[in-house]
Amino acid sequence: MLSVETDPGSGFCGGVIRAISRSEDYLGGGGTLYSLGAIVHNEAELARLAGQGLRTVESLDGIPSGGTVLIRAHGEPPATYALARERSLEVIDCTCPVVLRLQGSIREAYSRLHEGGASGTLVIFGRVGHAEVLGLVGQVGGDALVVEDAAMLTRAMDNGEIDFSQPVEVFSQTTKSPSEYEHICSMLRSRCSRVTVHDTVCAQVASRHRQLGEFARCHDVIVFVSGQSSSNGKVLCELCRSVNSRTHHITGGEDIRKDWFRDGDRVGVCGATSTPKWLLEEVAAAIRQL
Repeated sequence: MLSVETDPGSGFCGGVIRAISRSEDYLGGGGTLYSLGAIVHNEAELARLAGQGLRTVESLDGIPSGGTVLIRAHGEPPATYALARERSLEVIDCTCPVVLRLQGSIREAYSRLHEGGASGTLVIFGRVGHAEVLGLVGQVGGDALVVEDAAMLTRAMDNGEIDFSQPVEVFSQTTKSPSEYEHICSMLRSRCSRVTVHDTVCAQVASRHRQLGEFARCHDVIVFVSGQSSSNGKVLCELCRSVNSRTHHITGGEDIRKDWFRDGDRVGVCGATSTPKWLLEEVAAAIRQL
């Protein structure tokens, strides 16, 4: 018989909860709401919201003039707001407050780095092309170096993309691994004494890393639930796998395989900050029925 526990710390982060709540409030009034990009990186939750009338578009061109657009928690660059005004769109801005503060900090750092004609480097540790990162880079007109990992940073340093005779300021995408960010910062410090490191990994995400590592150690099998496009999901699943080799990544109950489990196993079900609680409970129930 299997013992199944759902991680109490898994589920939507505050920014996602706020965005979904505001979208449901608006849709409850019978209006049409367009989300600029997926409101959450979880296919099951997107399908649920689509059933309530939420429409996902990839650009503002997909929204009729005068329509209402929701800016998701990831945030957007200034150009998006300017275009929305040109198209007479009503904006429901659900940018996560943590991301909003980060955007402001990046603008301030850029001003410092270029004060008096200086030419320092702004480095962002994040996934190239990720919505949050695009919004961050857009704050400074694209004049920032984005690195995804240590190998990418090494290439950038070797290719002279960072002028170490000038100051460097480094930030992280809010959902990245704290330990990986620390390594990136150490690499930069080893090459330059004028590196300013900003602690911009979301506190909720950082605490999830600590808690989830312990959760994974305390179970024989980990079933990690997240959407295929969830950046946070990939990071957290790899964290689980690093401490528990019997970690399996699924998007929903239909992906569960009986041969993953042995009689008497303690099974832990957990997920990303974009994974809804209802889906975690659904997966746990499916495992109990095996």
